[in-house]
This record gives sequence, C-alpha cells and structure tokens, in this order.
Amino acid sequence: MASPLVSIVIPCRNEAENLPILLGEIRSVMEGRDYEVIVVNDGSTDATAEVLAEEAALPGFTLRHLRHNRSAGQSLALRSGAFAAHGAIVATIDGDCQNDPQYIPVLVDALVAAGEDAGIAAGQRLKRRDSKAKQLASRFANALRGAILKDNTRDSGCGLKAVRTEIMRRLPFFNGTHRFLPALVIQEGYAVVHCDVVDRSRRHGKSNYGIFDRGLRGALDLLGVWWLGKRRKIVPRVEEVPHG
Repeated sequence: MASPLVSIVIPCRNEAENLPILLGEIRSVMEGRDYEVIVVNDGSTDATAEVLAEEAALPGFTLRHLRHNRSAGQSLALRSGAFAAHGAIVATIDGDCQNDPQYIPVLVDALVAAGEDAGIAAGQRLKRRDSKAKQLASRFANALRGAILKDNTRDSGCGLKAVRTEIMRRLPFFNGTHRFLPALVIQEGYAVVHCDVVDRSRRHGKSNYGIFDRGLRGALDLLGVWWLGKRRKIVPRVEEVPHG
C-alpha cells in the first residue's frame, strides 16, 4: 500500500508542557513514513514558541510552526494548517496529549485502503477520560447531531482524523467546523471511514473549552450544517475526455 506524504496538524493554545511529549510520540509512531508536523499556535501566552524552536532543532523530522497573532479557535487553527499543508492527507490531533498518536498511521492507512470514494477516516473514542459532565454533554450532542445529520458517526468531536487535503480545503468554514467534519465530507459526496481509538487523560494544564459554550454554539452550528446539507449541491468530478 503506497503511503502518501502526511501533514500532521496540531492546533494548540498554551500546551507548552504537553507538546514535547506529543511530538516525541509522533516521531516514534511515524518512523519510516513520509510526513511533516504543523503546529498551529493559536495565540498562546505560555512558552509554546520557545518549546517549538527547541523541538524544530531536533534531527529526523520536519516541524513547522504557524502562529496566530491572537486566539481564533480550534476550527480556524485546523484551517490554517490545512492550507499550509504540503501533504496529500491532513491528519489532525489535539495538542493536549489526550489523543494517542499511535492511531495516526491507523487512520491514514484506513483512508488510503478505502480508496478515492472515501474522504475522511474519523476516530471514535472509547474509554473516555473526560469528566462525567463532559461525557454526558458530548453523548447528548453526538446523539442529536447523528439524528439530524445522519452522518453515522457516534463521536464527531474526536480530534483524531485523517482527511484528504483537497477536500479539507474546500469544506465550508465556520467557528465549529471541526465538530462536523464527517457530515461536511458526506455533503461533498465522499464516504466516511471510522476507526475506534482509546482516549487518554490530559497530562498537563486544563481545557480551553467550556461545556456550556460548546453546547450553545454547537446547537446553532448544527442547524447551519443541516441547512447546508439541504441546500448544497454536490459538485461533480470533472474530467476532460480526450479525442484523437
């Protein structure tokens, strides 16, 4: 199976303590593969820049540092990474070490094996390590989203995903895109592949996202994605037919 260049995009804000651990794990699991790492520093106020400068000096892998001059949110950080990517596939992973990098090659290989009709391989978390309140809120949101959007994805909020870069770049953008990637890819006319992944506990720091903020915004976003699905026309794939 041919393994294309993979751009691993890590959106992060104030994760200076977690990044060396995460980057070390990525180097280990991606050994022998063609990849680059793009860390999108979403307006961090800690030592993230200094940590990335030290990590970039290490031999054996390509580390790129994109910096937002102010915090703009996870969706925009992923968008910045996707448009900067050199790879044919964008693999996404959160910067807090809760996502295990061992699943990056699993997702990439699943997407490649599924063929050109598949646009995304989405991780679905098992053994969630979040608080009970977060788990309940996430369970309710996923059930509601699945009932309305019918994306057959039980956990669209998992940070571990592999998406074809050209598809990622043309998805409609809004502040919350990252929570609806399977549904948005389906609206583009592509299939979704699912892979179970095991969640981990956060190593350092605290989450930058609140339960109620996500819930209120997510409800509005859900209505918007539903509307897009009803109104959007799937753009046909165009090929020129040679003559002579």
